[in-house]
Amino acid sequence: MAVQLGGSAMNQQGARAVPSLRYVLNRTPVWTKTYVDSAAERMLEANESPYGGFGWDGRFNLLHQQAAFPLMAGNEMANADPKDLVQKIARASYAKEFRSHFGENIFNTPQLAYEKALAAIEDFELNDPSFHPYSSRFDAYLDGKAVLNAQEQRGLKLFDDPLRGNCASCHTDKKGADGSHPLLTTFQFEALGVPRNPEIKYNAAAHYSDMGLCGPLRKDMARDTQYCGMFKTPSLRNVASRGAFFHNGRFHTLQDALRFYVQRDTDAQRWYPRGKSGVIKFDDLPPSLRENIDTIDLPLTKHANEAPVWNDQEIDDVIAFLKTLNDADVIPTRPDVATTSSP
Repeated sequence: MAVQLGGSAMNQQGARAVPSLRYVLNRTPVWTKTYVDSAAERMLEANESPYGGFGWDGRFNLLHQQAAFPLMAGNEMANADPKDLVQKIARASYAKEFRSHFGENIFNTPQLAYEKALAAIEDFELNDPSFHPYSSRFDAYLDGKAVLNAQEQRGLKLFDDPLRGNCASCHTDKKGADGSHPLLTTFQFEALGVPRNPEIKYNAAAHYSDMGLCGPLRKDMARDTQYCGMFKTPSLRNVASRGAFFHNGRFHTLQDALRFYVQRDTDAQRWYPRGKSGVIKFDDLPPSLRENIDTIDLPLTKHANEAPVWNDQEIDDVIAFLKTLNDADVIPTRPDVATTSSP
């Protein structure tokens, strides 16, 4: 597997797969969590997942905040501080355009120039058509301008079936009441129990765990341990073009990602390591937090040796449907290429 490295010497690895920014920008709600002050409300809250925000852990509410993270992260672009970044912009081929847009003397005030650079990134992400082209065959199908073939239709049915894949409960695929096309995400957070990824260097340390909403990158939720292991549900648009799946990039083919999803509990030994007492399920979280993993929503309610909700042919059918979500300009990523960097 090829890993995309960053840092000042281009030799630093991150701990998470790079999430897509397409589509989820101008319709992503701000981070929201229900706060409770009674036992009755606490019971109700158990059925309400947090949602919104940018990044796998939703810790950014504004796009310019999200943009600042990779610019300053030591294992990504590794700028020392805003002034360092501004000096690089001042030497860049587009410096003249930057001055023309923000003022001839903009670089004399590094903090202002930094803020303008982040605002420019945010404006580009929100308004450039390339970030939300809605040019997939599925978009054309929703508008009655294309048809799905028999295999794609079977895949869509399996995707929607609440008693089988139940995918649409988190990756809604219906038009909105206003006719808007779906983003294939509810922006909610879910604890799926994805296996630990040995390709991530941080995971060599037994004490290290990426716990999503409660750390290590997000700090404000550290005490809310009931949310440990939760990561934001990504959009499935262009998912068939990716080379790394789930927050830690544990799987590198769509087939394996879907097999894990439907066989996590029916064939756990296929996905998790074995210890002295048997298979160690949900091994990427400390034992005390493994009860947070979803075992109440289909198909995550299955048990060992039961038949999974999809067989291999049905997985192929679902993949055929997922390929219809690729935008017209998307070139599929080679299955041996993954990225582990970014928030």
